[in-house]
Amino acid sequence: MSSYIDVAHPERHAPYLDVPDAVIEYLHYLDFVKLRSPRTVNGYYLDLRGFFRYMMMTWSLCSQQTLENAPAEIDLTHITIGQIRTIHKRDILNYLDYVRTNENGPKARARKLSALRGFFGYLCNQVNQLQEDPTANISLGSPKKSLPKYLSAEESIELLNNIQSDFYERDFCILTLFLNCGMRLAELITINLSDFKDGTIRITGKGGKERLVYLNNACQDALEHYLPARAALPNLADSNALFVSKHTGKRLTARRVQQIVERCLQSAGLSGRGYSPHKLRHTAATLMYQGGVDMLALKEILGHENVSTTQIYTHINQQQLRDAVAASPLSSHRFTPQQAASEKDSGEDDT
Repeated sequence: MSSYIDVAHPERHAPYLDVPDAVIEYLHYLDFVKLRSPRTVNGYYLDLRGFFRYMMMTWSLCSQQTLENAPAEIDLTHITIGQIRTIHKRDILNYLDYVRTNENGPKARARKLSALRGFFGYLCNQVNQLQEDPTANISLGSPKKSLPKYLSAEESIELLNNIQSDFYERDFCILTLFLNCGMRLAELITINLSDFKDGTIRITGKGGKERLVYLNNACQDALEHYLPARAALPNLADSNALFVSKHTGKRLTARRVQQIVERCLQSAGLSGRGYSPHKLRHTAATLMYQGGVDMLALKEILGHENVSTTQIYTHINQQQLRDAVAASPLSSHRFTPQQAASEKDSGEDDT
């Protein structure tokens, strides 16, 4: 079963019929009782599906070769609650160690553990189908926080000035919105024409939460050039979608936008440096913070739940830190050789 979520209808997701019944019931619980977003439910589905594929190997019901080379062939639908009750803490630890060998970083492993905690907690505390929670007292420690990677203002301008595209107006507008509004990729591809009003754009973020972001002159100028080009497409299929394919007229997918950004980075000589659509979001946030935007205002623009998430940008303003140190009145004082002992006024030794 595909994990694909239709970008035109982000409230929809696949029915998830290729996992054990207990997992399906848990996903329904997240969806209808806890009111988690489709993307959150989808993430839990993927992590739990991966875990039970691993358990099928542990139970000798499939080979490691099948698990690693053809996981979609593994049938999980016949896993019973009785089999799930045989899962112990050691199985959880072995799985977390296994996914580490598959190059999952600390954040990915922490996310997988969170999915397992939620599922087994549900079985223990909500439906009373388990006596003990095998994830209890398992800790991976806090993953190290890394500073976000971002483009400098000069690199951002270089990117905008070197777009090579068969739909230049659209791609210029995409990069301009990324670099000025700090939106996520999933947010950009779901923008509709009806989301614009009085110089603002309504963005639907994580958990379906909406926020208004004001459009600066650069964004409005880019839209004024793109919208007529969009309207002139002979095969416009998605009439309300902001960003559409030139060839099909349908809403752009996340992967297509990633390809557009990758191509533009390459033409600007910025490829191979780890930049991506999400790094453009970091770039927008960093440049706004360096420009003096208040931390609470930046939190609202980015759609962060807590200001603690936004505070990471206080640690990346390196140029301002360098300028502050350089402003010291002693910064121009240079090293001078020590006078010879015979030239000193006092001949006494140091004590």
